[in-house]
Amino acid sequence: MRSSTTSTTASPGAANSGHRPKCRCRQWTATGTLSRMIYSFPAGLLLGVLTNLGQGVLPGSVNSLANSGAIWVVAAFIAGALSRRPILAGTLTQVGAVVGYYGYAELFRDGMGDLYAPSVWLALALVAGPLFGTAGGWWRHGRSWRHWTGAGALGAVFGMEGLWHLFVLGYRDTGITACALAVVLPLLISRNRRLGLAVSAGLSFVALGCLLLISLVTGL
Repeated sequence: MRSSTTSTTASPGAANSGHRPKCRCRQWTATGTLSRMIYSFPAGLLLGVLTNLGQGVLPGSVNSLANSGAIWVVAAFIAGALSRRPILAGTLTQVGAVVGYYGYAELFRDGMGDLYAPSVWLALALVAGPLFGTAGGWWRHGRSWRHWTGAGALGAVFGMEGLWHLFVLGYRDTGITACALAVVLPLLISRNRRLGLAVSAGLSFVALGCLLLISLVTGL
C-alpha cells in the first residue's frame, strides 16, 4: 500500500492570489525627478554667486556677460529640460540665482543696498523661471510646434541680449556674439531648423521690447 503524497505545486489561481512584489519603477522615477528639482535651487545659488564674482574680475565689455540675463535663463531652460516639473525647476533656478547674487553681495562685498533691486529681480525671476523652464521641457519632451518653439525661445533670449548690447549699451563685440548665438543655437538643437530660427528671430524683438519697457518702468 502506497502512502499518499501532497503536491507542492501551487495552482495558477493560488499564485495569483498571493502578494506580488511592488513595482518600484514609479518610485525611482519620482525620486529622480525630486532630486533634479532639489538640485535646481543650489545650482541657481551657485550661478548667482559666480555672476557676482565675474562682475569683479571680467574686464571691459566682457564684464556685461557676468550681468547677462540670458546666462541666467539658460539655467532655467536646462533645469526644465531635465525635470518632469519644468515650471517649478525653472523657477527654483532663477530664485536661487537672485538669492545667491544678492546674498554674496551682502555677506562678502559692500552690501546689496536697499531691497528695491532685489525685489525687482525676484519678480522677474518668478516670470522668467516658469517661461524658460517650460521652454526647456517643450524642447526636450514636446513634439511639433512645442519642440521648435522651445528651441527658438532659447535662441531669442540671446537675440534680445545681442540687440540690447548693440543698440542700447553700444557693446559691439558682445552684441555680435550674442546675436550669433541666437542663430546658432536653434540650428543646433531644433529638429526643424527653419522654424526654430524663425521663432528665435521673432521672439528676439518681442523680448527686446519687453526689456525696454521693464527698464523704463523699473529704472534698472
